[in-house]
Amino acid sequence: MKARPLAGKRIVITRPRELAAGLAARILEAGGEPVLFPAIEIRDLADLRPFHGIADRLEEFDCAIFVSPTAVRKALPLLRARRGARPWPATLRVAAIGRGSRRALHDEGIAGVLAPAGQADSEALLAMPEFAAPAGRRVVIVRGRGGRELLGDTLAARGARVEYAECYVRARPDADAGSGEGAEFSAAAADAVTVASGEGLANLLEMLDERGREQVRQTPLFVPHARVAEQAERLGVRKVTVSGPGDDETLSALVAYFRSAK
Repeated sequence: MKARPLAGKRIVITRPRELAAGLAARILEAGGEPVLFPAIEIRDLADLRPFHGIADRLEEFDCAIFVSPTAVRKALPLLRARRGARPWPATLRVAAIGRGSRRALHDEGIAGVLAPAGQADSEALLAMPEFAAPAGRRVVIVRGRGGRELLGDTLAARGARVEYAECYVRARPDADAGSGEGAEFSAAAADAVTVASGEGLANLLEMLDERGREQVRQTPLFVPHARVAEQAERLGVRKVTVSGPGDDETLSALVAYFRSAK
């Protein structure tokens, strides 16, 4: 009989709904019950003219950096639609924050992507030798509206000429605290909660009533990075585990936690 290390465990997944399937499937396979409670929505931008401006002169750049799998999935169809028959510029190097983004680019037919081998964040990409001395190079960062400025600011400080190609916007779902999904979460006997970002954690707490917020603070929380763990602790969460950014890493952390808790 196949091992079911998460049998009887309800695991809340707060990622955008369209990005939750991989982790949900792994939790199901391990015997757990995934509870989808999106704390972030990915929405289209109302005005794509700035993005189209970048697409029209993609040949001017030396490197395009994709910050997330969502950036890949949103940007590539828009680029193809805008550029028509024009191919991807042969001289444009492509980089990604982590393995998930690199895999998404590979699925879109883009090979040879630069990405950190371990940690998946801006700091890890900036530590790669390819970005140690980018003076004079033109870099476009493909991302959603807003977000961390560390990557662009650091590359600019190192002499690169940085522009942003924003192709979507993140938003807090329209769920009223104390009703709808918020009430369902408050009433659920969650054994663990997973969040993908500090923004997702903040949104989650805003979406819940006080009962739900206190439940989150007392429930084991699994996060991708140490900086998200620090934010969670500042918000009063008592049990935080840094799992890493990938689905497999999150599942491994969940299994290890519940095995050790027996």
